[in-house]
Amino acid sequence: MSQVTEPGFAGKPHGHGEAHGDHSHDAQGTFRSYMIGFVLSVILTAIPFWLVMANVLNDTLLTSIVIMALAAVQIVVHMIYFLHMNTKSEGGWTFLALLFTLTLVVITLVGSIWVMYHMDQNMMPTSPQEALQRP
Repeated sequence: MSQVTEPGFAGKPHGHGEAHGDHSHDAQGTFRSYMIGFVLSVILTAIPFWLVMANVLNDTLLTSIVIMALAAVQIVVHMIYFLHMNTKSEGGWTFLALLFTLTLVVITLVGSIWVMYHMDQNMMPTSPQEALQRP
């Protein structure tokens, strides 16, 4: 690794692999934080699997809602424990970008579901027998 000196660092050499600037080391995860994130991710994956395979709730709509809620929680766990996202990193801009992205995703998904629901409701009802008899 080559050694480079920069002005302002009093001639202290540093390698290219080292961090430049004033970055805190809190953004790096510890083994403990990675293990907490891993265990939470496994649990948040196993619960929906168990709900579906054991047919625990006996209602597909309720099961779907619970699975979606657990998926949202798992996304948050990944962002906190693996991506190290918080309101303090990079002056809050990563969190603001995340909120903007989530807003766009929610608008897109809700809009798509709304359009598909109304298209389904406004289609002409036909039974399979009527569809076969049409020219």
